Amino acid sequence: MINLDTLIAETRNEFKICYKCKGVNVSTIASKIAQLDPNAVIRQLACVSYCGPGRDFPFVIFNNKPIVGTDEDDLIAKIGDILKGSDQ
Repeated sequence: MINLDTLIAETRNEFKICYKCKGVNVSTIASKIAQLDPNAVIRQLACVSYCGPGRDFPFVIFNNKPIVGTDEDDLIAKIGDILKGSDQ
C-alpha cells in the first residue's frame, strides 16, 4: 500500500526550460532556480510549446504551468514568491 504522506514528502517541483527560445538564458535561469529550490527537477528541453512568449520574454514551465517574467530577475522573483507560498 502506498503511504500518501511519504509520496507527498518525496514530491519535487519540476521546471521545464526551453533552450531554443531567444528570451531564455537556460544556464543562468537554471542555476538561479537551483539556488531557490535545490531539490527541484530542472529539465532543459528543445521545445515546451510556448514559442510566442519565448521569443521575447524569459519563462519556465513550473509544475506544468507557465510563468513569464518581463526580464530574468522578474521571473526569478515570481518563482521565489510561488515557492514561498507553497511551503515546500
